[in-house]
Amino acid sequence: MEVSTACRERTLTLTLHGELDHHGAKGLMDKVDREIEAALPLQLVMDMKNVSFMDSSGIAVVMRGRQRMRELGGTLALVHVPTQPKKVFDASGISRIVTIE
Repeated sequence: MEVSTACRERTLTLTLHGELDHHGAKGLMDKVDREIEAALPLQLVMDMKNVSFMDSSGIAVVMRGRQRMRELGGTLALVHVPTQPKKVFDASGISRIVTIE
């Protein structure tokens, strides 16, 4: 799992590339934490357009990002979510508590 980062006007965008599975989830959670600490954003956007596969480990990554943003008084949004990860989010109920655009 590779991550591209951009921060503009207190919005941190993390563009995810590759497979989001248990092998990459821990490292990705650490990366999310580091990027949030560095930027202190008001909004975190996870752009998933380049995610080719996601298992339930992706839920943990999203929930970690949501928790960190809530601690800062900010928000989290998922954008460009492909069909397969969207099915995982819908089945887990994440789509009811996280904005998916």
